[in-house]
Amino acid sequence: MAGRLLLVDDEPGLRQAVQAYLEDSGFTVDVASNAQDGWERIQQLTPDLVITDVMMPQVDGYQFLKQLREDPRYEALPVVFLTARGMTSDRIQGYNSGCDAYLSKPFDPDELVAIISGLLARRETMTKSIAGDGETPDIADMARQIAEIKAMLSQRGNISQTPAPIRHDFTAREQSVLELVAKGLMNKEIARDLNTSVRNVEKYVSRLFSKTGTNSRTELVRYALEHGLAK
Repeated sequence: MAGRLLLVDDEPGLRQAVQAYLEDSGFTVDVASNAQDGWERIQQLTPDLVITDVMMPQVDGYQFLKQLREDPRYEALPVVFLTARGMTSDRIQGYNSGCDAYLSKPFDPDELVAIISGLLARRETMTKSIAGDGETPDIADMARQIAEIKAMLSQRGNISQTPAPIRHDFTAREQSVLELVAKGLMNKEIARDLNTSVRNVEKYVSRLFSKTGTNSRTELVRYALEHGLAK
């Protein structure tokens, strides 16, 4: 799946090699040698996805990601971390910071392409199927899921709760979206409540699907209720 990418890495050799491979794979790739330059490029180009090194001078990948997530324009922009630090604790820190994928150096470039393609494909699917704005061909399916959710909520007392078997590293905004989805709201309504765009809501719901292993809003709400993740 084609898309516009921004690659931020302070190693010229790796930056050039990854750019060439991704371009050969059909992507349009812009590059930056540090986070400051990357921030400027993002505002000029509005990429579909960002790939960034973690260990960079002055402003590291975590600080760069924090800057992105604090800006409403980029709070849901997919971000892939590339880093030489591959310990489990490092990956957990990356995901807790809000990255969408974490790839340790050295890595197989085909795996990077697969990760990027997966993130872009999921975003495209979300845009088409759950936008909830009355303009998509799957609005009937959306309405069906909302009806199922409301029926589920009316019987929530009958849904047994079990302790969450895994740690749920949701960001504050993801938790807010989850709670609103669990109230049976459509994406347009959630976007209005959170003062963000429908597109950003779609990205948050997509991340929630990934983090909970669910594939639909109905499954997501049931999961949230069973694990006490929604008020």
